[in-house]
Amino acid sequence: MEAYILSFQRGGGSQREWYVILEIPNVDTAGKAASFIGRKVVWNLSNKKTFTGKIVRIHGRKGRLLARFRKPLPGQALGSKVKIL
Repeated sequence: MEAYILSFQRGGGSQREWYVILEIPNVDTAGKAASFIGRKVVWNLSNKKTFTGKIVRIHGRKGRLLARFRKPLPGQALGSKVKIL
């Protein structure tokens, strides 16, 4: 299954590169999104480097999810696809 990276988690004056907001196609409610919590997420950087993470919680009421990666993601990751295992 695939998801799209929308943005990093942001605060008032900071940006957390370890946390990203994900959107899964055809998942538009918090109830549907809750079934993905705890699953692993993988993002590949041109087949050279792999970033792995985990979905930790729901973000909002529209079915978006928050994932935490082990290493911070680069800016090229925004708008790209990730695999949900």
